[in-house]
Amino acid sequence: MRKAKQVSVWVEDRPGMLGEVASALGAKKVNIVAFMAGVIGGRGGIRLVVDKLAVAKQIFAECGWETSEEDVIQITLGDKPGALGRAVSKLGEAGINIRYAYTGSASSAQKVNTYLAVADVNAALKALR
Repeated sequence: MRKAKQVSVWVEDRPGMLGEVASALGAKKVNIVAFMAGVIGGRGGIRLVVDKLAVAKQIFAECGWETSEEDVIQITLGDKPGALGRAVSKLGEAGINIRYAYTGSASSAQKVNTYLAVADVNAALKALR
């Protein structure tokens, strides 16, 4: 487990925006490691972990899209029943609430990285040790 940097991009809520964001990143060879997208407060919110954060932020700025950054926890789990439950139960036992979670690819087909947004990243890292 480790800290990861998540970038959120805030866009117009309309058909095609996720494709526009993903295509803009792909055109500059930025790989999306994980993402989640939804409508938040009437606008599109896309949370991403990418392999080239600075390039992604530059692309978003050039497109006029608002961004924010946040530390999240990256946990690499085996792709088997109970793996997620065992890991995140430790956070519950430590009194740490998970605000949202999403999963992305890991370096092998047998594992996934899961990203957890919590109020105190350092406390969560300690609880997961």
